[in-house]
Amino acid sequence: MTTTINTSRRHFVIGSSAIATGLAIGFDFTFMSAANAAMGTGTTAMAPLSTPEIGVWVVVKPNDDVVVRIVRSEMGQGTITGLAQMVAEELQCDWKKVSYEYPSPAESLLRKQAWGSYSTGGSRGIRTSEQYVRKGGAAARMMLIQAAANQWNVPASECVAVDSVITHTPSGRKTTFGKVSVAASQLPVPTDIPLKDPKEWKLIGKPVNRIDGTSDKVTGRQVYAIDLKMPGMLVATIKQCPVFGGKVKAYDSAKAMNVKGVKKVVQVGDNAVAVIADTFWHAKTGLEQVNITWDEGANAAVSSASIKKNLEEGLTADDAFVGSANGDVKAAFANASKTMEATYFYPFLSHATLEPQTATAKWTPEMCEAWVPTQDGEASLAALIAASGLPAEKCNVYKVNLGGGFGRRGAFQDFTTQAVNIAKQMPGTPIKLIWTREEDMTHDHYHPVMMCKMSASIDSKKNVTGLNMRLSGQSILAAVRPAVVASNKGKDPAAFQGLDETGEHGITYTFPNLNIDHAMRNTHVPPGFWRGVNVNQNAIFLETFMDELAETTGMDAVEFRRKHMQDYPRAITVLNAVADGIGWTKPATPGVFRGVAQMHSYGSYVAAACELSVKNGNEVKIHRIVAATDPGYAVNPAQIERQVAGSFVYGLSALFEEEITIENGAVVQKNFDTFNSIRLSQMPKVETIIIQGGGKEWGGVGEPTIAVAAPAVLNAFYRATGQRLRTVPLKNSGIKLV
Repeated sequence: MTTTINTSRRHFVIGSSAIATGLAIGFDFTFMSAANAAMGTGTTAMAPLSTPEIGVWVVVKPNDDVVVRIVRSEMGQGTITGLAQMVAEELQCDWKKVSYEYPSPAESLLRKQAWGSYSTGGSRGIRTSEQYVRKGGAAARMMLIQAAANQWNVPASECVAVDSVITHTPSGRKTTFGKVSVAASQLPVPTDIPLKDPKEWKLIGKPVNRIDGTSDKVTGRQVYAIDLKMPGMLVATIKQCPVFGGKVKAYDSAKAMNVKGVKKVVQVGDNAVAVIADTFWHAKTGLEQVNITWDEGANAAVSSASIKKNLEEGLTADDAFVGSANGDVKAAFANASKTMEATYFYPFLSHATLEPQTATAKWTPEMCEAWVPTQDGEASLAALIAASGLPAEKCNVYKVNLGGGFGRRGAFQDFTTQAVNIAKQMPGTPIKLIWTREEDMTHDHYHPVMMCKMSASIDSKKNVTGLNMRLSGQSILAAVRPAVVASNKGKDPAAFQGLDETGEHGITYTFPNLNIDHAMRNTHVPPGFWRGVNVNQNAIFLETFMDELAETTGMDAVEFRRKHMQDYPRAITVLNAVADGIGWTKPATPGVFRGVAQMHSYGSYVAAACELSVKNGNEVKIHRIVAATDPGYAVNPAQIERQVAGSFVYGLSALFEEEITIENGAVVQKNFDTFNSIRLSQMPKVETIIIQGGGKEWGGVGEPTIAVAAPAVLNAFYRATGQRLRTVPLKNSGIKLV
């Protein structure tokens, strides 16, 4: 299904009627004319409200329908359902009447970030906003109850709200949210807003269905950014210099202008050329006819081999940034009875979102608007303002459904900037920019390349006395957020995810002498936040080496871990859960071998245990994976199960199949024929165990879980074959998943 939009700002509301009365724990939306255009089934567009501003999170309509404002992005992970659950839990409304809307980032800018962060990444969608989101629901409930109490002339303390109905307990009188919504809207927002004890939750923790629905997604009716249509819209596609850092030297558009449907050929920035046409196919065909001469620059001499050589030098370099340290590692190694060493390699990886990068923009001297599939509406707005040349009050961004994110559509808004730059060259015309798959894969912001040297010292009693971990590779933050690196005296703290001394990425092992450091070796290939980010490779490095140490010291792999995890009871709990779930202490079926791994990152404790078999020495069949996750609190268990399984698809694809390589300064892989993903038939059964450790810490789900599947598989593969695999992807070692 295609949604067609009237681009007039005053007539941009679709799919809903004006909300004339009711409680708006929100604001007057007269500024916002298009915040929810083209969202598809499950959302409603915002209409002007006549009610006073008394908060930001909830609208209650006269018919008791509840609209929850949500600013985090939905990419299939279920964040908007979880956020709505938290609001509805405190609001005490009827869940069947709940829907959601996306406020515009421009309105948030005017309101001084009334909704908090728009960024959806780092598994922060729920865990870093749960407190103020829940308070939004609780405040609305208190105001509704107070309004009812005022009408009855009774104390509010004698009234309760359940399923959108307010009851005066002593008399039994009842009313609904909708009937008192106008009166409630005239009350002050309370400042003292107590929240429910988790023991009282009735909706949080329940596997409710997603409020964004699933039927339209599976039938193809869901409108994503790539599907967007507007009257008078034209379509553009783009070609950038294949070598990162290169520029356009010259181009000849004569042949392209003769292609059917082509309207214009334009340069975009200093490194790209775009063709604008009536359809994507005509634009793509025209672009193929543009004769472009590139100035590739010095980076054209870079290759994967030269990058790896640089990383290898970093493994033994004297200078490195220390992430975690205790004791005296050098003394431990000097006094050791035995030492061990292992070297690992992890490649660049592309996000490879199913929907390639796309955005639609319309520019006039009076207004610039963009419709963007974004993980961060505020970042998109900032990019639009910078590119438009207009003041902020003349700019706005409207969020459109994302066809995948994984970190690509948050901090990086190159596609938004390009769409605006193209639209500026055809003022007044909506231009939808669509990258080809080849462009998407060769101009990504890639998972950083990394090598690691693990080494350990062992005494005469087979005790591990020292552990040294040297990371050598690229820094994401040095490229993306250099101010963070500068404030850390040149160190990238994100490189140590899962290895920090303390905090949400703290290591969960204790050794008497420990040193973990990073020799920063940056390349011309732009790095980015790729689902799970640095914990992916760090888990492989650490957890496979833990297995090697267990074997060398003569201990069972699980028992060895427990021995060094005594200071981290929640980590032991998830480890024990997967060990019990896989039947670790019981004999496996003949020909089946087991592996285990655990990690702490993004505030969550996770572990995995797998069973696999190997035929012909290289054909791996993973029969099942048992996964345990302790995120502190589980808002929607059903969605957590899906997140865990989905993250394992991503992690196992990277382990077996995926890599980005460089030749002559450019990316070699251009499509899914060379950057493969595992298929449904290869995917093992995933059994998810959810543990709620509670406390003050709320952990993530989508990013921490991805890391543990790969090392668990590698450890099981060793038990099956006696072969230690330390280079990813495994296809380069002749190993394939069947």
